Amino acid sequence: MKNVKRLLSLSVAICMLAVLLAGCGGMNVPTETTAAAAQTGTEATEAVAGDLSFAQGTVLRMATGYNSTKTGLFFDAETAGNGVTLADGVTYQAGDLKPTWVEVQNKLGMVFEDKYQGNSATKEFEFWKERLNEVDMVSGTAVTLTEYGEAGSLVNIAEYLDLMPNFKAYLEANPVVRLSITGNTSTGAIYFSPYFDGVNDIERMPLMRADWVVKLLDGEGEFTADKCGNLSPAAYEPYMPTSGKVDVDVVSLDGTAVETVTKDYDAAGNIVATMNEALAAGTVDGVTAVNMLRTYIDTAYNGYYGTTRSNLFVGQNAAWDADELVALLRCVVSNAPTLNGTDSIQGIFSREDNNNQRRVDMFRFAGTLFGVRGLESRQDYLYVGSDGKLHDARMEEDAYVAMKRMNDMAKEGLISKSFIDMSEESSATMLENDLGFMSYDYNQTQTVYNETKLQDGEKYMAAMVPVARWYDGTDENGVYMRFTESWRSVKVDGWAISAAGVAGNQDKLNACLALIDFAYSDEGMILMSYGPDAFIKEGETFNFNGEEMPVIADATYEELWEKASGNYTNYARYYLGSTLSFVKNQAFEYQCTHEVGREGAGYISNAIALGTIKHPELAITENPWYTIVPTVLPNTTVENDMINSYTDLQTKFGDAKGESSAFVNIITSGFAEQGLGSPEEAAATVANTYGCTQYLALRQQAYDRLLTYYETLVG
Repeated sequence: MKNVKRLLSLSVAICMLAVLLAGCGGMNVPTETTAAAAQTGTEATEAVAGDLSFAQGTVLRMATGYNSTKTGLFFDAETAGNGVTLADGVTYQAGDLKPTWVEVQNKLGMVFEDKYQGNSATKEFEFWKERLNEVDMVSGTAVTLTEYGEAGSLVNIAEYLDLMPNFKAYLEANPVVRLSITGNTSTGAIYFSPYFDGVNDIERMPLMRADWVVKLLDGEGEFTADKCGNLSPAAYEPYMPTSGKVDVDVVSLDGTAVETVTKDYDAAGNIVATMNEALAAGTVDGVTAVNMLRTYIDTAYNGYYGTTRSNLFVGQNAAWDADELVALLRCVVSNAPTLNGTDSIQGIFSREDNNNQRRVDMFRFAGTLFGVRGLESRQDYLYVGSDGKLHDARMEEDAYVAMKRMNDMAKEGLISKSFIDMSEESSATMLENDLGFMSYDYNQTQTVYNETKLQDGEKYMAAMVPVARWYDGTDENGVYMRFTESWRSVKVDGWAISAAGVAGNQDKLNACLALIDFAYSDEGMILMSYGPDAFIKEGETFNFNGEEMPVIADATYEELWEKASGNYTNYARYYLGSTLSFVKNQAFEYQCTHEVGREGAGYISNAIALGTIKHPELAITENPWYTIVPTVLPNTTVENDMINSYTDLQTKFGDAKGESSAFVNIITSGFAEQGLGSPEEAAATVANTYGCTQYLALRQQAYDRLLTYYETLVG
């Protein structure tokens, strides 16, 4: 780790004299040093994180974890079994601390006691809220922790920031993070440490069967097939222009520079309009559709893609838009015999077509396709407009126009039937049986199927973010560019310090604060993502997003596949005890991503670095449209009670399993079944009948207070 730390370029200073204790396998087998300290209340204290100090062996009662008994600080019986031996050579039993927390305990000198009930953050805090004197740190949602913090039940961490140099520096470097966790703009109170499942990086992205795109679009001459289906009657109408020219910046094919390509609609027409005209005149089969798309690509881009037309969609220099995607989807679903040897292929699918938590990714994708903000917001459906004010996508007509376009795609059979019918299909079934073409999801967890579900030559990879018209305030007619709102920031869960738990015990308080501060040091951020040194290659690093990051050990990689089927997040949480809170760096996950996943993600990373994909920023930007909305807004208790009274906004726009989403329902069945007549009527109903106008006003009040508070921080 020492070699790694020398290479890390983070600016945060580490001010720590850590006492290195002998190793221990968990709470069941404490070291002699730790046990003695715990028994005697060691008179000598060690300086930790600035001026904080506490007696070595101070016991912290931890009601903290992620969302189940498997994702706590200690091994559960199911995961440990009769003893589980990890890549560090240690055998862990049920009840033992996981390796990450053994290391924290050894480095900082506190002793962890398991109080975690194995719940989600919401339920965990609900269990302890009347018994906070029995725990020292507790999981909860940001809103609940702020509410109880204001009531005096939780420690105001902001009062100790000057003693927490690492945490303080992190907040200063990321102003929106500070604003997202500020519970009171009058006092600047902070009642929890934030959690990041990755930070300042893209989250979801389009994923496509690239081998199918290649098979349909690439090569000399015309596409031919012995058998194909016919296109459905046209329902989808053009989104992009039907005449004129649109210039788009793309990354060059070799990934080293930015170049401009032109969509020449005067020369090629709009491909959707061309196909629709042909459909109006009669039947169009799959082979004809593919050749129409090939001709369009050659003409519209003046031969830029040559015979490798697939690069329009899956190349480093991709420039596709929603209309071109619809044309491609029409080609895919009508050429099932060529692509999978059956009579049926599903176009766009979700990871679990009957789980609302995954179904909502479909309307998130709609926002990316059609230039609609707020559909992937960090806070409800809010975004900051170029006017500096909050806006809510639920009462904006453009959002419902996008849902109508998705419904038109569904009418043509371009969205999976299982999504429409809410059947039991999942992405694993779709991919392993060659039934589905694309989704909008997380790269690492989904491209792992290249290893476990797909055959040689099959390739499911991330595709570039599409070109759309975005109204960022720089041009009243909008700007054709790539933009993603799916940007990692503060999540809605965190860990807090129980005021009753640490009351009258300075050692406990200081130990809790030192733990939080350590997690934001260079060393702590690596540990909370990678686990201890034993799981990392000594002295080896690689460049990830401009920083030198550690390389995982070969044994770690092998174990990841053996124990978690290549799923980094599950492996880290179940076995290492990392990524449970604080900052999860994506560098570990990137190394665990299948080579096909790394290829597509690498293209997107290049595009972000070179500025051809724009995104919200964790800062107060000159153009406020690019400021990411804070994950939590500091509404008062009275205001939150009023917000909670607008029940239609909660019940009709749910995003959890078992809930219902009006946006999803419009995609599947149109406006009529929702009691909404049109996009305009839908926006008006939500604004005036569901209380969204009043809701937005309350959120705006809190945001205004945040901005005023921000001025005091920087002024």
